[in-house]
Amino acid sequence: MPRAGGEPGRRSAGGPAREAERAAAPGAPLARQWRAPFPLDVRLVLSVHRRGPRDPAFRAAADGAIWRTSRTPDGPGTLRVTGTRAPAPAPAPAPAPAPAPGQAAVAGAADAAADPAVTVVSATAWGPGAAWLLETLPGLLGALDDPAGFAPAHPLLRELARRHRGARVGRSDRVLEALVPAVLEQKVVSIEAHRAWRILLTRFGDPAPGPAPAGMRVFPDARTWSRIPSWEWHRAGVEAVRARTIIAAARAAGRIEEIAAMAAADADRRLRALPGVGPWTSAEVRQRACGDADAVSVGDYHLPADVGWALAGQVVDDAGMLELLAPYAGHRYRATRLVELSGLRPPRRGPRMAVRDYRAF
Repeated sequence: MPRAGGEPGRRSAGGPAREAERAAAPGAPLARQWRAPFPLDVRLVLSVHRRGPRDPAFRAAADGAIWRTSRTPDGPGTLRVTGTRAPAPAPAPAPAPAPAPGQAAVAGAADAAADPAVTVVSATAWGPGAAWLLETLPGLLGALDDPAGFAPAHPLLRELARRHRGARVGRSDRVLEALVPAVLEQKVVSIEAHRAWRILLTRFGDPAPGPAPAGMRVFPDARTWSRIPSWEWHRAGVEAVRARTIIAAARAAGRIEEIAAMAAADADRRLRALPGVGPWTSAEVRQRACGDADAVSVGDYHLPADVGWALAGQVVDDAGMLELLAPYAGHRYRATRLVELSGLRPPRRGPRMAVRDYRAF
């Protein structure tokens, strides 16, 4: 996981976003336009951060914009992002004829035309964290991702990679923000987890800065998470085990945030040192916060069956899934993400997980 200075999407002491912040009036929005030098589907890349259709920290607007809130190192912020394909470059004029002996060469067309596979990303941000959100925008959208080594031999994955050329693995660099919802999703159906997330953010989150869509909230700070009383967890439908895991993580937030700069194995080790965090939760966090394209969600209720059905035509367990993904080492999460996007699922004949409501207990 490279960490060279000056990489796109990394926080720095200066840069255009910081200069804009110093020049802007207090509370004024900041804006940035970034030309991604690759095909980019903004909605698809950012959709992994969405926790249900009513997520208070994420909105997909009718005009195509994505709204997202975050608690940055500088404070709360709201981000609005759109992406459009850049216009195709004009055809280059015919090359000038070679000069006659003794004559000077005549300047002609540019040596190389612009790459047509360019996405123009326009972003606006509000709040104390606005400059940080704009500086880290390229990383959030996959500028640090390197899919070059992903050359699937399986025809389905090859076709899916072609169809979803704009699917990148981005990184939010906000670890606790990825960890809390992952813990809420442990061993429960999505409806339960998303309901708890919505209740907790609405109750304890800050209002989103700027003209965000109604109801949007910012992820609470670590101190707030660590002080949520037991009855509030119960009202949100979160039992004591998951609540204790989140509280312990919030109390260790400083060390947890450090994993964004760690190698994958070290990040996994530190995450799994937390009580209540296993391989599934660690992978879900590293996929989103660290942009780890190899993090496999081992222990997922549906993923092994889906991968087995898509790649081998049969339902497999975790061990079978890892065997099927072995040829894609370094890109195993990328492969599973493409399987998810394919929509291929085995027939559901087994028992479904029941929706529980701990608030009634």
